[in-house]
Amino acid sequence: MFTALRKPKFKKIFKRTVCILLAVCLLGAVAVTAVNAYVMSYASDYILDMDEVGDYGFDCVMVLGAGLWDGEPSPMLKERLNFGLQVYDTGCTDRMLMSGDHGQADYDEVNTMKAYAADHGVPPDNVFMDHAGFSTYESMYRARDVFDVEKMVIVTQSYHLYRAVYDARKLGIDAYGVKAEKLKYSLMNDVREAAARTKDFIWCIAKPEPTYLGEEIPISASGSLTDDKTEI
Repeated sequence: MFTALRKPKFKKIFKRTVCILLAVCLLGAVAVTAVNAYVMSYASDYILDMDEVGDYGFDCVMVLGAGLWDGEPSPMLKERLNFGLQVYDTGCTDRMLMSGDHGQADYDEVNTMKAYAADHGVPPDNVFMDHAGFSTYESMYRARDVFDVEKMVIVTQSYHLYRAVYDARKLGIDAYGVKAEKLKYSLMNDVREAAARTKDFIWCIAKPEPTYLGEEIPISASGSLTDDKTEI
């Protein structure tokens, strides 16, 4: 009799728990979908075609890091750099800001990015390196507080560009974006980006400081102030 009385109670608790979990998952999915739609809608008003860029005067072109392969720019990063150079060549600015991961001595995105730009004709003194751009949010925060950027154009792939522009504008930078778009990317990029947009939506409300800040190096100064090697 004891066992017979316990079974219905256990089933009821189990069903209730499953219903609660499903409701939480559903609400979470709705929240992520709503946040993504808002971020993309907000940022889309500030995404430019290449032929529009020359109509704006920017403090700099920002190119965001995207990994190295055997010490060379990954295909994704090379695409960003090539489109960034096209934007630079429009004459909308004479400065480039390379923001990426140089958190370890043996992993250095930004010097590789600067060398690539210099090899393609950009004066090294006009290329600034953000050695602590460990995330999109941190890159935008440091662009504002370390490099004193007030207006810039960001170059990255379209799936990433919405979040980059959103973060920059919510941190007070008059930011626009240009899509680096030739290669095909997997659906997983969009899946990961959906989670990243939700995270950055929260961070842009809370506004935590980045991992590192350091002294100011105005984008109007010399890019050599960000050099940590004798040769570029």
